[in-house]
Amino acid sequence: MIERRSSRVLVVDDDSMTRELLQLLLTRHGYVAELAESGEAALLILGDKEAQPDAVLTDLQMPGITGKPLADKIRSMCGDNLRVIAMSGSEAGKAALDGFDGFLRKPFSMDALDRLLEREGIPLSSRMQPEADRAPILNQKIYEQLLGSMGEKKTAELYALCLEDGRRRIAAIRQEAAHGNDEICRKQAHAIKGSCKMVGAIEMANLAEYIEVHGVTTTLMDTLDELLRACGRLECIVSKRRSTQHDGTAEETARRSHA
Repeated sequence: MIERRSSRVLVVDDDSMTRELLQLLLTRHGYVAELAESGEAALLILGDKEAQPDAVLTDLQMPGITGKPLADKIRSMCGDNLRVIAMSGSEAGKAALDGFDGFLRKPFSMDALDRLLEREGIPLSSRMQPEADRAPILNQKIYEQLLGSMGEKKTAELYALCLEDGRRRIAAIRQEAAHGNDEICRKQAHAIKGSCKMVGAIEMANLAEYIEVHGVTTTLMDTLDELLRACGRLECIVSKRRSTQHDGTAEETARRSHA
């Protein structure tokens, strides 16, 4: 296991929801997480030699400097001892990963990140679960992993944050689509996809990916309506999971009291 010595990880992602999610997960697992909303902001932080992190975890798809140019600049500033790990919601080719110590495809497990930080040799692409194991609405294994690592309250807060962010971005897509802003719509959909994959919200992630790929089309509003309904379905299934956990806890308490 990785030795916890307040290891500092700089998370670089232009999506605020993803940054907050990763900060929650990293902090829960004993890391000190620092956040940067762009490659440029990350380089400013890394320029402070007294506060250099142990690793950089950066998204591959951001405005401004990203990918190999960002990795090269980090190397020139910090040398080879700093672990530089790429992450993305989609697969990345070898050329895109040049200069990085590893790659994590969202959603990924904390165990996979631990192994990369420990410098163990693992495959560059690390998915949390194969497609065949994914539920239509919610990946139960991802949900259970979050529940086990964060607890019931924090997990509920995390899904509530994801749903709030998704609904806000859906409204933004509607507004931007009315003005024909195709690129902004795609970016908003990409952000929804990324955050939903991190929490195993598979149905929402798939619908968001469809919008990201196709942009403003004649079917966009119908897809947004379905995405909004998917929010409700996810909210319902998470609520049922939580209710079941409460019932199970009550039954166990009652059983022990009569033992």
